[in-house]
Amino acid sequence: MHFSEGSVSILLGFILSFYFTMRAIPIMHKKQLGQNIREEGPQSHQKKKGTPSMGGVAIILATVIATLAIGIVNTEVLNVLVCVLGFAAFGAIGFLDDYLKVIKKHNEGLKSYQKFALQFILATLFALYMQFASGLDSLVYIPFFKTYIDFGIFYIPFVIFTILAMSNGVNLTDGLDGLASGVTFIVAMTMSVMSLRFAAIPSWLFFSALAGACLGFLAFNKNPAKIFMGDTGSLAIGGGITVAAFLTKLEFILPIVGIIYVLETVSVILQVGYFKLSGGKRLFRMAPLHHHFEEGGMNEVKVVYLFWLISLIAMFVVLFFA
Repeated sequence: MHFSEGSVSILLGFILSFYFTMRAIPIMHKKQLGQNIREEGPQSHQKKKGTPSMGGVAIILATVIATLAIGIVNTEVLNVLVCVLGFAAFGAIGFLDDYLKVIKKHNEGLKSYQKFALQFILATLFALYMQFASGLDSLVYIPFFKTYIDFGIFYIPFVIFTILAMSNGVNLTDGLDGLASGVTFIVAMTMSVMSLRFAAIPSWLFFSALAGACLGFLAFNKNPAKIFMGDTGSLAIGGGITVAAFLTKLEFILPIVGIIYVLETVSVILQVGYFKLSGGKRLFRMAPLHHHFEEGGMNEVKVVYLFWLISLIAMFVVLFFA
């Protein structure tokens, strides 16, 4: 396995994603498959109504094809398949939600409990695979200390919790033009390098392909966005990167480099909790966190650049110290 194959994976992911997204935009416009904008969100976002959504399909197709094209003949086939299946399965949940909202025009899409239940089932199946069929142990790498801890009986709940947290974290991050795709490009590139260091080749190829796919999509998703990834893309990314991280034993690296996903999730939890405990007061101007900055007067593009910068700092911390 040579470094060049990772470069090919990134390049192929980029080319395919760019092409699929470019072709999808006019088709979605013609079929009026546009984004619905929440009334309770920032008023500045209302102008985005009708922007094509479900662009995550392009990211999924590009990543899966690029990963399989390089990995199926060069490395452990089973772990390559587990990466892409986990990625696509979570994407399928998002696709169902987007289908109901965008195509069937059911504003709510899947009910929250339905979406959570499907995510929980997939997370549980993967946790059982990791524990009993993967051939890997329940050791977890602890960054900075550069040691391993055996989670034992807590390993399965840990896997389930992490997948649910990260998949929903990416979903919450996908709220500004180019935010989730740009952050995920940085996260995927970092995890690709770390996977190569740990000689986890299937995950390395998957993260490389995903990085390329996100960059290709970002060309059309940057402000002003011509297309959104929708839940199809965000849930696929959240589930896929977590599955690949577990196969690499880099579970605790992911939330460090993916600090934006964590901050977005925590902001929502704190907002809801504070609202209930304080009798209707708000801790943030609006949640998730990116809306707090917007409501404070920061331009959307500047918020995105700020969050990208935070992700880049996290990337350097991981690469040089973790």
